[in-house]
Amino acid sequence: MLSTIKIVLVETTHPGNIGAVARAMKNMKMHNLWLVAPKIFPSADATSRASGADDVLAGATVCETLQEAIGDCQIVFGASARGRTISWPEITPRECAEKVLIKEPGNKVAIVFGRENSGLKNHELDLCQFLLRIPCNSEYSSLNIAAAVQVVCYELFVASGLAAEEQIIVGDKGEESLATAAQMESFYTHMAEALTDIGFMHPAKSKSIMRRLRRIYNRVQLDTKELDILRGILRMSQGHKRNNDA
Repeated sequence: MLSTIKIVLVETTHPGNIGAVARAMKNMKMHNLWLVAPKIFPSADATSRASGADDVLAGATVCETLQEAIGDCQIVFGASARGRTISWPEITPRECAEKVLIKEPGNKVAIVFGRENSGLKNHELDLCQFLLRIPCNSEYSSLNIAAAVQVVCYELFVASGLAAEEQIIVGDKGEESLATAAQMESFYTHMAEALTDIGFMHPAKSKSIMRRLRRIYNRVQLDTKELDILRGILRMSQGHKRNNDA
């Protein structure tokens, strides 16, 4: 159950933090660790801080981009202590755990943690559907990355023991799998092209509009059939515009 959940670290600076994260994960029976462009890895410091969680480090997947790390995931959470100019759907670690293990089990999930000194950038959060925030002292809200991972993994571990109850599926819910992050990125690219083609959006001023549209569709959590319908609408809109221009 927990094996479908990735812990993703983006551009980790200190290798010791990677080891500490591996230890926190193994404490809670989690092993699926992904590293996006770490500054130093593998490292003796990482192995030392792992304190016996060498198997988690050995099994870690290293990749160059966040898109690669989350491409096959259907639900993506971005962990951050900072607020954003454009509000994002926020969720606590406990709500996150209940969502992915009890309310909507069976999906591939990524929980993304940013750099130690600056966290996630806006364009990285654009790839996430939810902003995961750990409730803590508002006057000192910056957690060490391993401590933050420990809190989230603890809630997932507890929720995994509560998820044995069979979920009741109403109507056609669950018949189609949720769209993956890669499928959603392809959709957003198509949408930006279509909105530009029909004259709704100017490429030079598209960033804010697309960010708000991402927020809308990420909140809905589209399944693959719904995504196919929307892309069909975009293709038809582009076709009608071309015919009218002709």
